[in-house]
This record gives sequence, C-alpha cells and structure tokens, in this order.
Amino acid sequence: MADNEFGYTPWGMDWVRLAEPLRQTRPEPLLPRARSIARNDGVRTEIERRVVRAHLHRGGQASVTHVEVAPLARAEIDAIAAVIPDPSVLTDAMHRALVDAGHSPAPTLASTDCSCSARTARCLHVLAVLYTIARRVDENPRLALELRGYFEAAEAAGTPVQEPRWTSINALDPAAFFIPAD
Repeated sequence: MADNEFGYTPWGMDWVRLAEPLRQTRPEPLLPRARSIARNDGVRTEIERRVVRAHLHRGGQASVTHVEVAPLARAEIDAIAAVIPDPSVLTDAMHRALVDAGHSPAPTLASTDCSCSARTARCLHVLAVLYTIARRVDENPRLALELRGYFEAAEAAGTPVQEPRWTSINALDPAAFFIPAD
C-alpha cells in the first residue's frame, strides 16, 4: 500500500476526512483532480484566524475559495488544555490522548465559498484547498488548533500558551534576516 501523501499524521488526516468522509457510499470523481492540484502546488493559501482564502489557477481558469472553520467551544478549549498542557509541539500521542478523552480535534467547517461555476459546497477547488490544508497541518500540527481558534481563545481567557521552540525555515525572510555589516 502506498504511503499517504495527505494526512500522514492524525492531525492532517482529520482534514483529509473532510474531503473523503468515511460515510460516503460512492466514489467522488473530483478527488483525484483535487489531489493533483494540491500535490502540484496549484493552491496559494492565506490564513487569517479561522478563515482560509485560496487562489487556484488551473489552465486558463482562476478561482478564489474561502473556507471558514467553526470555532472551538469554551468547554473544548478547557478540555484540550487539560489533556495537552504544552501545545507548542503536538504529537500523534497527544492526538490519541484527546480522542481517548472524548474530545475530537477534528475540524468542523462553518462555511465554504468558491467563485467557480459549480456552485456546490464540495467543488473541485474546495476539495483541493482541504488537501492543501491537510498537507500544511501534517507539516505543522499546531495549525490544526490555530485554525479552530484555540490559541486566540486561550490567550483571551488568560491561559498561558507557550510559543513554539522552533522557527520554521520557511517563516524566515532572507531579505530581512541577513543584515549587511556597516
């Protein structure tokens, strides 16, 4: 069996399950094309709090897609804080501990919107965005909780949240990082 290229961590698999729900009874013909678009970096995303804005260019067509994630309830935030006291580095074991405690970290979509002509909640572009987010969550599981508003709500409630110990190399701006000597 081939390795999962999307959702190889449980945090990312939660996002893949939005595109590929287990309750689906027939194959979705758009999934292979959506995976191909995400695999070939055809989705440019901008994340602002709980909203993901994506620009997709495929051939001569361009689409703008918005995916909004439902916020966590206060009880869920408290439960996550009780199970994961240090969310700076999230592991598979922490995901398992949350599920075992009865608190699923899986996201719920509040709304989706796409500028394409399909006019459905599960168009090709929305599915490609879900795969792209799954890949980004696989790389940085903290993003799964950030998109659900966990850190923002925890700071507002006065719960101390540690900053990550490491900075991703992609987060550095080379133009501002190297300062020329006088």
